[in-house]
Amino acid sequence: MLYLGLLALAVGLGLPIAVIGAGLGQGRAAAAALEGIARQPEAAGKIQTVMIIGLALIESLVIYALLMFFLMNPKLPTLTTQQVDTLVSAAAK
Repeated sequence: MLYLGLLALAVGLGLPIAVIGAGLGQGRAAAAALEGIARQPEAAGKIQTVMIIGLALIESLVIYALLMFFLMNPKLPTLTTQQVDTLVSAAAK
């Protein structure tokens, strides 16, 4: 039962954590690239190319996390309403 609980926790929290981390990383990468372009406008093409490659790598990690979500999701057991009621009443005690 502990295994299934940890699996549900991984499925339910793994993808949102990956997406939040990727969003923060992409925001920081874009901000740094824009700051670099503002300081040296003549290097805008090179900075933009490197930024796009970095953003693609960050986004690929989110796609892998989404793939793991879809692979682990079917392994979770389905609960009947009676089982859910039993679990809720046990947790309330």
